[in-house]
Amino acid sequence: MRIRNVAAIVSGMDEEYPYHIIRGINKFAKDNYINVSYFAAFGGIVDSRNFDIGEYSIYNLPDFSKFDGALLLSNTFADPDIRNAIIDKVKAAGIPSVIFECKDHPEFCDVSIDNYAVMKKLVKHLIDEHGARVFNYIAGPTANPEARDRYRAFRDALSESGIEFDEANRLFHGLFRSYDGIKAIEAFEKSGLELPDAFVCANDSMAITAMIRLQHMGYKIPEDVIVTGFDNTFNARNSYPALTTVKRPLYYSGNMACNILMGLMDNEDVPKSTLLEAEPVFSESCGCPDDYSENIKDFKRSTYKRIERTYTNVHMLNRLIAGLAGAQNIDECIDSIEQVLKTIDCNDFALCLVSDWEDTYNVASVADTNDTYPPYITAPFIWKDGVRRSVKKFPSSQLYPEPMTTGGNISYFLPLHFNQRCLGYYILTNNDFPIYSLLCHTMTMSIGNAIDNISKLNVLDPLCKIYNRNGFNTNAGYIFKECRASASPLSISFIDMDNLKMINDTYGHKEGDIAIKALADSISSSCNSGDICGRFGGDEFVAIGRGADFAEKFEQALQEKIDKINEKSNKPYKLSASYGHITATPQITDTLFDLIQQADAKMYEVKKERHRNRT
Repeated sequence: MRIRNVAAIVSGMDEEYPYHIIRGINKFAKDNYINVSYFAAFGGIVDSRNFDIGEYSIYNLPDFSKFDGALLLSNTFADPDIRNAIIDKVKAAGIPSVIFECKDHPEFCDVSIDNYAVMKKLVKHLIDEHGARVFNYIAGPTANPEARDRYRAFRDALSESGIEFDEANRLFHGLFRSYDGIKAIEAFEKSGLELPDAFVCANDSMAITAMIRLQHMGYKIPEDVIVTGFDNTFNARNSYPALTTVKRPLYYSGNMACNILMGLMDNEDVPKSTLLEAEPVFSESCGCPDDYSENIKDFKRSTYKRIERTYTNVHMLNRLIAGLAGAQNIDECIDSIEQVLKTIDCNDFALCLVSDWEDTYNVASVADTNDTYPPYITAPFIWKDGVRRSVKKFPSSQLYPEPMTTGGNISYFLPLHFNQRCLGYYILTNNDFPIYSLLCHTMTMSIGNAIDNISKLNVLDPLCKIYNRNGFNTNAGYIFKECRASASPLSISFIDMDNLKMINDTYGHKEGDIAIKALADSISSSCNSGDICGRFGGDEFVAIGRGADFAEKFEQALQEKIDKINEKSNKPYKLSASYGHITATPQITDTLFDLIQQADAKMYEVKKERHRNRT
């Protein structure tokens, strides 16, 4: 049977909505020898733009033209810029594609669920059966087509019943996140408005937290106010009171989308647009009897399974975090990851890092964004059926360190980064941990943080927290090459601490370390953004900056800081340093080391002169 390779794009896989769709996709893919590669991120979690840049780097990884088709869960993206950028890349690749819940792109087939009709039916039920007249609405993101359809249905249902809606005061714009429900009720509290007859929410996550918040305020649901959701999640079905909501055929929609995509890949006639029906679930939170809840045995069974899985995952995560926190090198980091893989029964895993991950840590220019993947990647850890190995180098366009040779495999590509700094990614194959565990994202962040810390150990001086020789040479090399290419001047200052041996011999090495750290802090704070400094050896430091006047200004600032330290210090010794600098426009025959040696020679001349003056 022919092997087909499909890219699937999704955000926030641990939510119930994508979980059920992904299960439907995976079932069809496995049955039909289709390899599915999910590229997934968890953006928008920590309200940090820098974090999101690193998280979304995973969408820069795939070359869609190398896939046979694509599945786009574009409605899982709250950020329209990211969503549109991905859609544009897929269009440019010209491959067969199916998009969920969006009819805005005629290049794609679409599979949608009729959000409008079912939301309108739910709201009409509140009006006709429960006499609701005053409404608050907690909306989803305005850029999301499903959120727009649900709000439009809500407004049309009210309008057709002759009910005016106070949009200015009773509409809350959320992002489909649980916390939005809390914020919406807090905003209502501050408004001073009378309690509405109903809070209609665009999804269950917001509805449940809104309902809990209202109950904490002393309101009874539905006696005092009705609350409704949308999605029929596990929590909605088993909340108290059970939530009035909407049940959607999510599993079937995923299965159907994959079926349509296979038809497209086989050049068959397939429907351009598929619209699936949803049904309202009228339950206790609107005043109806609960006819939909699981029986008590099924509820206990599913709840116990969730609790046990959570306990196992939390214990596993605690062990991972503890192990990673103490990791001093990549091998120790891998040892901790391996234990996790055994716990979750994962037999196919690859840790893929940018090839220079050990040398790219940069404390001097955090504004520089590194959110793309280089041409080549390294895989220091591949775990396959209990066997551990590595691949030193492979093309990032290949995605896998070892090409996939069989069909029906499900792989999840998750980003490794520290803020906006792209470190690589990892691949979990034929294991659904990323979609069923709420802790997958925490595990991913922990691995990324550990790798970032290890890279810092490679380039940062542990005492001074500035670059060591390796880190300085790497980062100063960028300035050197830039100035050489543009025929621009740079200047280098070489600093040597005075009297370190005397301090160590007289007051002890601990006091010597304090003095070294004080000088390093002074050197670092004398540098501006874009300048580079580092500890070159025991008592030697070096700083480099663009422009002919950098070193002179730097040395003046450094001396002022040293003088201030000595004025305020009660130490029995004075902090002191000798420094010398050179200014040059690098030539093609120059090396960075040549210029550093010249600055060192200048410093030595200054030191000898000071020694002669003292004698």
